[in-house]
Amino acid sequence: MSCRSRRSRSFLVALLPMVPLLLFARPGPVWGQSAGSPPAAQLSSAQQVGSEVCRACHADAGATWEATTMGKVFLHAPRNQLEAQGCEACHGPGSEHIQGGGDKTKIFRFGKDSPASIAEQNDRCLQCHEQGARLHWQGSMHQSRNLACVNCHSVMKEVSAEKLLVQPTVPEVCYQCHLLRKAQSQLSSHMPLREGKVTCTDCHNPHGTATPKLLVANTVNEVCYTCHAERRGPFLWEHPPVSESCLNCHEPHGSINDNLLKVRPPRLCQRCHIEARHPTTPQVPTARFAFNRSCTNCHSQIHGSNHPSGVRFQR
Repeated sequence: MSCRSRRSRSFLVALLPMVPLLLFARPGPVWGQSAGSPPAAQLSSAQQVGSEVCRACHADAGATWEATTMGKVFLHAPRNQLEAQGCEACHGPGSEHIQGGGDKTKIFRFGKDSPASIAEQNDRCLQCHEQGARLHWQGSMHQSRNLACVNCHSVMKEVSAEKLLVQPTVPEVCYQCHLLRKAQSQLSSHMPLREGKVTCTDCHNPHGTATPKLLVANTVNEVCYTCHAERRGPFLWEHPPVSESCLNCHEPHGSINDNLLKVRPPRLCQRCHIEARHPTTPQVPTARFAFNRSCTNCHSQIHGSNHPSGVRFQR
């Protein structure tokens, strides 16, 4: 066999594993066109008509939208060509919608009655809102659960004084799904959400983060330290469960125990301290070790101590 024949045979042998891939390969999407988009020839031939034409029929909706933050920008101070399209920036060209006598199938719609998928609806919002707090939306907890932007945000009317929400406040929006957290906020010891001193987005970024539980910081402790800076340290004597995670002892959303504790003292401390000195020794109620049923009567600096004699967090 000649050298040329051997090279040809070697090439064919190397090519065999790729045959199935070549047979079933499909052309990729054109640049700027998503994988699920139809070819340009199949796209709608509708033309833009302008927001004033839309408002001729949708006068009430146009008036309420014009009063919103988004409406004021789009209609009176557009910052780019997309915003200058007004209504059609989100709903698409309206000529076929008008020719069809207001046919809803000829315009892009949002909400439960829309034939568009949640991803397609969200893509309309992400035309403008894809940076900043929405940087990690793709793959986030809410995106993976098929949550639509309009589940939380009201674009057409000003329900909330901030962020175009569907409810008056951020916690009320979150409570639509997070019913357990709503119940915890009603407990005797709770985060001051009801009082309006903090809100859910002070600790969580609902649009996605690179951290667990949609936290706005890298760890739970860093989130807590934004308000509780006196607990940060560093301390000469560190308490390991404190430096590991505040959640070892506290339930941040609400508790029946003081100071958002998961369990009442001394049981809380005895979950770890079960074989050292006096924690598990039975005591009468008047004994100094059990007075008022609290270990912190003596170990008052439980988050950490800087005293040279504070190895047991007493000073």
